Amino acid sequence: MQKTPLPSASLSSNTPMMKQYLTIKHQHLDTLLFYRMGDFYEVFFDDAKKASRLLGISLTARGKASGSPIPMAGVPYHAVDNYLIKLVNLGESVAICEQIGDPATSKGPVERKVVRIITPGTITDEALLNDRKENIVACVFQQDNIFGYATLDIASGEFLICELNSSEAFESELHRTSPVELLHPEQWDNSQIIANRKGLRACPPWEFDLATATKLLNRQFKTNNLTGFGVDNAKIALIAAGCLMQYINDTQLVALPHIHNIKLTSQDNCIILDAATRRNLELTQNIAGGFDNTLISVLDHTSTPMGSRLLQRWIHQPSRDHQLITGRFNAIGSFITAQNIEPLQEQLKLVGDIERILARIALRSARPRDFSKLRNALGLLPEFHQLLAENTDSARLNQLDQDLASYPQLFELLTQAVVEVPPTLIRDGGVIAPGYNEELDHWRDLSQGATDYLNQLEIRERESTGLSSLKVGYNRVHGFFIEISKAQAVDAPAHYIRRQTLKNNERFIVAELKEHEDKVLQSKSKALAIEKALSQLTYLQLTSSAISQIDVLTNLAERALANNYHCPTLHNGIGVSFKESRHPVVEHVMSAPFISNPVELSNERQMLIITGPNMG
Repeated sequence: MQKTPLPSASLSSNTPMMKQYLTIKHQHLDTLLFYRMGDFYEVFFDDAKKASRLLGISLTARGKASGSPIPMAGVPYHAVDNYLIKLVNLGESVAICEQIGDPATSKGPVERKVVRIITPGTITDEALLNDRKENIVACVFQQDNIFGYATLDIASGEFLICELNSSEAFESELHRTSPVELLHPEQWDNSQIIANRKGLRACPPWEFDLATATKLLNRQFKTNNLTGFGVDNAKIALIAAGCLMQYINDTQLVALPHIHNIKLTSQDNCIILDAATRRNLELTQNIAGGFDNTLISVLDHTSTPMGSRLLQRWIHQPSRDHQLITGRFNAIGSFITAQNIEPLQEQLKLVGDIERILARIALRSARPRDFSKLRNALGLLPEFHQLLAENTDSARLNQLDQDLASYPQLFELLTQAVVEVPPTLIRDGGVIAPGYNEELDHWRDLSQGATDYLNQLEIRERESTGLSSLKVGYNRVHGFFIEISKAQAVDAPAHYIRRQTLKNNERFIVAELKEHEDKVLQSKSKALAIEKALSQLTYLQLTSSAISQIDVLTNLAERALANNYHCPTLHNGIGVSFKESRHPVVEHVMSAPFISNPVELSNERQMLIITGPNMG
């Protein structure tokens, strides 16, 4: 599709609204701009053509630019999530431009600005995410033969960096992390490694600078230096992290308090699996790209989405740390011995996705039901502590029990402040429980009484003016108004101030109505401010991590019992010795009994070709 040059915002032929649109659009040339107009998000020019093609929506026109009709398309604001899902899945980014001014007081177009930019790797909305899959944005920077690689899951706040000594090692790490967006330098010599990937973002060379990166990261973590994170020597990885941090700042447009740490990882601590090995082992995805007959399909009976994501991380990055592995084995054995797997899993099913809820709270994008889910999860913590009291023989579970902590004051606050079943969206109102805030109750009563007030005002004004067509109304765009037919509008009283002209009617405002409108709008803004004040909850991330690990460990204990798995013994030598071993996936696929196999591999015998009843 041929692109049409975007007109200048300064063209005299542009309407005030179109000048505003073009001014904002020129700041987001590579992003679809969803421009809020009343109950719709509108797109214009080439954005409209693209949106029409990708979303299957009607392409119309509005006005003219340089003598040609301006292409236009739009989607209802209340259904925007459905369209955003489609665009994000296609690798598109969308800038959301909202009305932030008051239509009642605006001269010319209502003030608007971009409040968030949605990209495939930076989404946190529950409706846009796959809850069982990590959503990672990454950045790579190469200097000589060293690859600096940074990854961020903005929905959890986990920020990781590593340095890799070969293109093969980088390719392996890229395949393991599978970022949905990847930032890379322009004119990169090794760009063939990432060819044909979705979500590629080429960044200019000045965004890859160590001094700038260090400054950005210190500002994010509120530190004077990065020494405490143990990353000072990973300079190439830090350059990648700085570019990534700048991208996150540019797209999120808000503070990111849940991103408060950066960790340096090393492939030395895990078993390295190259891309071909991961693909052929079908760990979390089969050869056809599906879920069936994979290792994760057998092992993942977790109770929470965050537990499922953690299990996949463990599978894709198998540890070589004997102490860590032994700690997990002991925890699994403790659950089997204590026989408390089922009651723990029943409680875990009630928790929800706290990890991503906390991220949305930190980003000020949480919805009312996020707060009620968090409250319900906090209410379960005493039960978790009681159940884990039976697992004192596991040092790992004892530590997780401590990490769970307890938040009685926060639980009480959320219980008192948030209604039992809140609405889906804050704009629907009714989120804060009655009796929690006296001032809010006052303004809410006023707002809910608006209909009675308007009915009384309509009767009074109709009688005083003698205008039979007079009506008093309200809409979200223009606020409160008095509407009179055009035939009778010439007889409107002198103190009526014209607000809007329609095809068959004129709309006016009077001082009393404006005063009431100010009070009602103030009541809504005050309610919103109080609801947003509940967003200081990022210290709960440690609790979220503990719940995820408990979920994975109870899940593995249940799988061990159900599938008759046995705990292996570790050693530091070379080789493995399996007695009556079974393939965990093949035995689930076969209708006939699986014939177990002994396997002995050592330094002297490093490969076996196995044939027999399970072959094929």
